[in-house]
Amino acid sequence: MKKSAPKTTSPTEKKREERGLRTYFIRLFGKYDIRNERKFVTFGKWLIFIILVCVEALLLLGHINDFPKSGGWKTLGAILILSGALTLSQTLKLFVFKGNAIKMGFYVLDTLAACGFTFLTDGTYPLVLFMLILTEFYITAEKSKPSFILLCASTPLYVAAQVVQSYILLGGGDILMLVAQSFGSVFALVVHFLVVQVALAFYRQFLRLDRALGELKESKKELEKAYAVVAEVTALEERQRIAKEIHDTAGHSITTVIMQTEAAKLIIDKNPSEAKSKLIAANLQAKHALEELRDSVHLLSGSNAGDTLKAALEDIIHESTDGTGITIRSEIEDTQVSSAKYRFLCNTLKEGISNGLRHGGATAFWFELKREGNEIRFFLSDNGKGVKTDELALGFGLTSMKERARSFGGEVRVSSEAGEGFELRLSLPADHSRFETADD
Repeated sequence: MKKSAPKTTSPTEKKREERGLRTYFIRLFGKYDIRNERKFVTFGKWLIFIILVCVEALLLLGHINDFPKSGGWKTLGAILILSGALTLSQTLKLFVFKGNAIKMGFYVLDTLAACGFTFLTDGTYPLVLFMLILTEFYITAEKSKPSFILLCASTPLYVAAQVVQSYILLGGGDILMLVAQSFGSVFALVVHFLVVQVALAFYRQFLRLDRALGELKESKKELEKAYAVVAEVTALEERQRIAKEIHDTAGHSITTVIMQTEAAKLIIDKNPSEAKSKLIAANLQAKHALEELRDSVHLLSGSNAGDTLKAALEDIIHESTDGTGITIRSEIEDTQVSSAKYRFLCNTLKEGISNGLRHGGATAFWFELKREGNEIRFFLSDNGKGVKTDELALGFGLTSMKERARSFGGEVRVSSEAGEGFELRLSLPADHSRFETADD
């Protein structure tokens, strides 16, 4: 007869069995979340109650053999009565009554029952029962002081019961020696108290850290939501700012170009030189409008030309003089500014040159930019026809320029006299860090 091969378990089946065992324990203890103190205490109560019933059962089994002996049934009956009283007390205290005053009465009853067991049996079972009673109180007490008071109050009773039981069994003896023999139980109770209190201290610290971590996670979620809202609002504000800038700069420049060319058409036959001057100014204004539109497109696309402020200002000067016949001398000190101030200074130079050409008929300019202490100084003058101080009126461009300068904490001043040209002075607070490039 052919023998069948021994049955083997494949690795897949082993893993399935392990998963099944793990699932069983998860289902058994999963509802008692260790991070939930109330549920954890409930789990501890059930565990203590089950162990207590098991110890009582072991106590009874240990005295079953004494039942046929003379007086054995009395001992067994007394153990049954004490076990029933202790079990009932624990049931009511753990799962029925919630008031501390009522529960203290049950703790007294439990202590007396534990002391009663010392008269009926030897060994460690009575001590284990007493420790279980104390443990239930320790884990439900919010502070260690009440637990220590209970230990100090109940331990002498338990020790006295042990001494009396030993005295009766020995038929007398030295009381001091019997008390000394009970120090082992006292030491065990003290060690038990310290171990439980240290474990509870670590557990409660874990709960505090877990709550703090949960609060941090919630705060992080709230911050992420707030950041998303701020980012959206910031993006919307930036789009609105760019749209306003296009309207205020490029739109204004293109309007000026149209007005200059229309004026040149009207006077080209009567005053060709004046018409030429207006066409030159219109051409320059159109270049500036195109550059402003490019800058706005770069901002919207998130790109950055990466030019320094000095290089950008020199490019504006070159574009203004190329093919226009005007002269611009300059002295520019390179300095680091935020991107918003960068655009503002560039636009101010463009606006100043255009105004000098359109309104003053200027052919030469002097431009200066430097940093003095905590301020950036901007100065532009021309050789145009100027205007009397009392007749000086701020147009749209200069008004917008003043408002923008005030938003940075700076100011714009203009001065002019008839036949003396025009001067534009601008001061802005310097950035705190020379590497600061963030938008305002």
